[in-house]
Amino acid sequence: MKIKKGDIVLIISGKDKSRRGKVIKVLPKERRIVVEGINLRKKHIKPKRSGEKGQIIEVPVSLDISNAKFICQKCKKATRLGYKIEGKKKYRICKKCKQEI
Repeated sequence: MKIKKGDIVLIISGKDKSRRGKVIKVLPKERRIVVEGINLRKKHIKPKRSGEKGQIIEVPVSLDISNAKFICQKCKKATRLGYKIEGKKKYRICKKCKQEI
């Protein structure tokens, strides 16, 4: 997978279309990512001790990798990623500005 944890992505489809966020978690076997503040679901939590109240919290849920596009830090545009191989090292590159990431 070309998108890694910590990358900034643009959501290109779904209810959060045209929103940006940071990748929190990558699930390569399922080809899914979890993005901070995107695709939120409400989760009900039971009280753990007597006298405590239950809560409803919003949790980010994974979305398919094809619904997100990488945002290049150099040119600030949503783009695809490629690879550049030099000897034994492999670098990710922006397809628009051709800069290493």
